[in-house]
Amino acid sequence: MSVTVDHETLEIEDLGFRTVGQVLTHVQRPNRLVINLLIDGEEPDLDMIGSVKRSPIAGHTIFIETAEPKQIALDALDEVEQQLSEADRLKSDAVELLQIGSVEKAMQKLSGCFSTWQNAQQSVVKTAQLLRIDLDSMRVDGSTLSEMVDEFATQLRQIKATLESRDFVALSDILTYETTQTNERWRQALDALRQRIGL
Repeated sequence: MSVTVDHETLEIEDLGFRTVGQVLTHVQRPNRLVINLLIDGEEPDLDMIGSVKRSPIAGHTIFIETAEPKQIALDALDEVEQQLSEADRLKSDAVELLQIGSVEKAMQKLSGCFSTWQNAQQSVVKTAQLLRIDLDSMRVDGSTLSEMVDEFATQLRQIKATLESRDFVALSDILTYETTQTNERWRQALDALRQRIGL
């Protein structure tokens, strides 16, 4: 029986802990989040977190890693920024392919853009939730972050409509003009969140 937290042995006998839940409660402080949990070298089914927390420590090897929420958030925002640069490249490639009539190849490039844009949206929302930042209280370029998320969803619906109607001229225009502005606004949102996190 052993419990390791951030590569240091936790003396559970001294603390009187008997369950995984007691250990998790002990290590989750306001400035730390559990990012990895292994029981006997296996990741438990987190859909069954209640039974995982009730699991006895006796006879098991527990490994826990924690991280500071601010650092997790900053790392996630850096990753999103890199992905937005890749989306810019894919979008430019898609526009060029549309202009020469290579629709199928353009659609392949666009699928990568959609994933990145949706990931950017989700990352902003989840980062704000993690750090309890109200998206309505932050403004970027005249809009709240909530409004930006809504505007982005509207833009994705416009793109979908042009695809369904096979209006590739309109699609090319949206990609050339509107999504370029959207990507820049996402970068501004990431910077605003970084500044808020840094406070």
